[in-house]
Amino acid sequence: MADTALVSEIAEWLVDQALSEPDIAEMFEGVCHRLHAVGVPIARARLIWPTLHPLFQAETVLWKRGEKTTLSQFAHQDIESDEWLRSPVKYLADHKVTVLRRRLDGPDKVVDFTLLEELAEQGLTDYLMIKTVFPGVVGGDAKSAPGVVVTWSPDRAGGFSDNDIATLKRIQRRFAVACKTAIQARIARNITETYLGRQAGDRVLRGEIRRGDGHATKAIVWYSDLRRSTALADTMSSEEFIGLLNCYFECSATPIIEAGGDVLDFVGDAVLAIFPYQGKDDLPAAARAAALAMRNSQKAVEATNARRKKAGLPDIRFGIGLNTGTVMFGNIGVPHRLSFSVIGPTVNEVARIEKLTKSVEPNALATKEIADLEPELWVSAGLHRLEGVSQKMELFALRDDPSALPLKRRAGAARTAAAPAGRQHH
Repeated sequence: MADTALVSEIAEWLVDQALSEPDIAEMFEGVCHRLHAVGVPIARARLIWPTLHPLFQAETVLWKRGEKTTLSQFAHQDIESDEWLRSPVKYLADHKVTVLRRRLDGPDKVVDFTLLEELAEQGLTDYLMIKTVFPGVVGGDAKSAPGVVVTWSPDRAGGFSDNDIATLKRIQRRFAVACKTAIQARIARNITETYLGRQAGDRVLRGEIRRGDGHATKAIVWYSDLRRSTALADTMSSEEFIGLLNCYFECSATPIIEAGGDVLDFVGDAVLAIFPYQGKDDLPAAARAAALAMRNSQKAVEATNARRKKAGLPDIRFGIGLNTGTVMFGNIGVPHRLSFSVIGPTVNEVARIEKLTKSVEPNALATKEIADLEPELWVSAGLHRLEGVSQKMELFALRDDPSALPLKRRAGAARTAAAPAGRQHH
């Protein structure tokens, strides 16, 4: 039997958690340890909550006594899985109840869910599920109202006592308040990162939400743009064109994110992204990341087009430009509708560099400052005049870019012509 004064200390600890910015997995682990320490015989506990995320429908933390606490995420599913259909959580949702209790041993044993059979086989003796709803809170979907579900199970013969149940119900409400703080913070971060990007999202959450808030930063700037978009939009249905756009964005934006870059905006069918760096010492790493993203983007579109060809779908083509310099990274727009983006000559130039890929052979071009960092990776595409820029700019393509093959042939021919003649033998 848990001591009332000790349980009150746990409740006060949860108030402190609610006033801070708790890590939800660590907080759940902490409450489980504290409850077990004051005599509540929990051996297994799970916390479940719906979330607002483009990839995941729900998140869960599993605690088992003596084992590592784990956080898992469940992807959105168009078709409900058998596991979900047979779960106690769905039972609570369907019947609009907030408490479910099943004894897993003794004469009152009831195992009417597959999960309960598994828990009984593991030696657990009781199962208590408590749901706390957050009225009026954004998050989750039509299947599950925002809130938390906690399940508790002991391995003590006879299961939970009445006092144990009362303790868990008392703690649940305080714990739910602390969870609400943590979950809403996670949802806010999910939303800002999804719609603004990682760095811009961080800055907005730190309070940079006024027009003009921002700073100058050094970055490699990426700009890519879809080819034939107007013609494709005119000849395809809306659903087909949106499908093509998403395939294109998968090929262009996903490699950026995987390489450590930050996608700032989808400008119609263009992608604007940055690879920030602090100073010259950090520039080579940013350049390698951008080159890796460029290379992986080209590989991705090649594989995607092979699949689309088999399906009788039009191929995807796009150009890429890379530039480096100082950009202004911050809020622009009007006070009531802002966009967190980058502006400046470096951004203007990279869009014009990408535009050149429509008229020169390579599909992807970078400036000399980037190519000079690892010259063995690049081949010159010659001097070109950018619209609005007085001086011609030398641009470079990746050597392993298939569209750069004519450049490599010309470079090889030029080296052969420039080599000194060998000694003649008579």
